[in-house]
Amino acid sequence: MTLGLGITLGAILGLLLASAFFSGSETALTAASAAKMHALEQDGNRRARIVNYLLTVRERFIGAILLGNTLANIAASALATSLFLSLFGEEGVAYATIVMTVIVVLFAEVLPKTYAILHADRAALLLAPAVRFVVAVLAPVVSAMQFLVRHTLRLFGVSISDEVEVLSAHEELRGTIELIHKEGGVVKLDRDMLGGVLDLRELTVSDIMVHRTKMDAIDAELPTEKIIDLALKSSHTRLPLWRGEREEIVGILHAKTLLRALRDSKGDVSKIDIMALATPPWFVPDTTTLKDQLNVFLKRKAHFAIVVDEYGEVMGLVTLEDIIEEIVGDITDETDIASIAARPQADGSVIVEGSVPLRDLNRLMDWDLPDEEATTVAGLVLHEAQTIPEAGQSFTFHDYRFEVLRRQRNRLTSIRVTPPPDTRRVKAPESKAS
Repeated sequence: MTLGLGITLGAILGLLLASAFFSGSETALTAASAAKMHALEQDGNRRARIVNYLLTVRERFIGAILLGNTLANIAASALATSLFLSLFGEEGVAYATIVMTVIVVLFAEVLPKTYAILHADRAALLLAPAVRFVVAVLAPVVSAMQFLVRHTLRLFGVSISDEVEVLSAHEELRGTIELIHKEGGVVKLDRDMLGGVLDLRELTVSDIMVHRTKMDAIDAELPTEKIIDLALKSSHTRLPLWRGEREEIVGILHAKTLLRALRDSKGDVSKIDIMALATPPWFVPDTTTLKDQLNVFLKRKAHFAIVVDEYGEVMGLVTLEDIIEEIVGDITDETDIASIAARPQADGSVIVEGSVPLRDLNRLMDWDLPDEEATTVAGLVLHEAQTIPEAGQSFTFHDYRFEVLRRQRNRLTSIRVTPPPDTRRVKAPESKAS
């Protein structure tokens, strides 16, 4: 009797240790730093290579761990129930349930998982070889389970392929950046820059372009002397030339080319042919992603493109600098005119021009105004109000209050935006959004 009791207790203890191993392994391997494991593998660490392999077969690895953990817990509970029945009779079932629940939760789940979270990399390297052995042994059973699960779900109209991923790598990376920022590990500027890089795949040139109503363009029919004067007064080095209508772009004039021509003609403007100096305009669709546009800019060694819609109508222009600003924020130099497009107020509100992009305002104030349906602040007000409001009207959308301060014809030129009380904060008045 005593020998049998000892064997049973030993078996229960062994099964509980196995359960703790499975629980800790799952947590450690899923929480381990992929970047650190990759670096260790590059340095020749064999255990890191095993960790990376297990993460590439995540479904099989998780399935084997769950199967092993479940078998260990059920077997331990069954032995405990048998033992308590022999000791206490029918009441032993209740005793076994209470005791095994406490032991399994505390010592086979919470304790190993807590340790694995606190020492994820170390635990992953330590446990990886044993986990790989378990995955290899249980591979046939896990494959059968996967087959049954997939085909059972198909009966209910749910199709799962091997390539399906719940989160893309970019979404996982973005979530990691946000989490580290909230924990204080990444400052807001760095978070915005890293997020800007990820956003290049999602944004299109229409989201960041300079609208045609704000394009600094020159009429190609003007006298040469007048064109030179306008070009030298502009703060831009590349200027679109139009003929007939402002949307009819016929060339791009570069200030450096113009100055070289002035030097060669010794200041005689009558010898300068503006259209001969201009380069042909480069038109790009407004649906081009920023990532693709950046790659084309680099490939063509170009900095400037005219944006057109599906009908070929000019929508605006986009530059290499505009795309870079999506990553690093505003870039200004001595020729730029200081922007007063957004003026934070002492009460936490911000007075903005209607043309300020929502993304810029969100970045400036760390807000979360939606930018899916509208690009600018005025566009958001018009989209939500479903009308063109008068000056003095106020609206509340998405918990933010919008007050129209000034309107010119059908354009909302000045708007006061007041955030919810829990997000208000005062910023320096010289801050800007664009």
